Amino acid sequence: MTDKANLNIAAIVPAAGIGSRMQSDLPKQYLKINHKTVLEHTLDKLAQIKDINQISVAISPDDGFYNQLKINNVKISTVIGGSSRAISVLNALDNLKQNSNNKIDWVLVHDAARPLVSPDDINKLINTAIINQNGGILASKVKDTIKKSKNNRPLDLVLETVPRDALWQAMTPQIFKFEVLHKSLSDALAQNIEITDEASAMEWAGFEVMLVAGRSD
Repeated sequence: MTDKANLNIAAIVPAAGIGSRMQSDLPKQYLKINHKTVLEHTLDKLAQIKDINQISVAISPDDGFYNQLKINNVKISTVIGGSSRAISVLNALDNLKQNSNNKIDWVLVHDAARPLVSPDDINKLINTAIINQNGGILASKVKDTIKKSKNNRPLDLVLETVPRDALWQAMTPQIFKFEVLHKSLSDALAQNIEITDEASAMEWAGFEVMLVAGRSD
């Protein structure tokens, strides 16, 4: 089905992180930019996309910040996330499958801490996926010189310079057919596969993933 008017498209925003990498008492999605949290900016951006019918935000069971936000958009609801991004996304997929009135055709997953994504890029990703009937991710070509280390440890030595012509930096959103992502992610987690993003679950399950060029800024 390629007619967007007849498609049910959902979005998931995993936002259950606790800020461990930033070593901050406040999770990064709740830091403020221009009097609004990063998460609010991100949700505002997704809410602009007319093709997205519903947005599920996966929050920590111990989250004490979300309910303080002024989020009144009827598209947006919450679900309890898990100890990892992958578990949070799977929880949201489970919840959407159980509680949506209509079958969901496609789902986008977008990082809570990526508020600067371009709406034009999101629309391009959706259109490309639907036209080609194949999942894909926003990504940008690697511009920096990349070095591979010998032993993967601090104060290491260079093993080689990696050709960057075929290297891309994965970004979000990432869009896939709902049922296919649900099964791929569920199966991967059941087998204790390390999943760093939705594309890695799809790749593990044997599916091809399109790279859709997005703005690197």
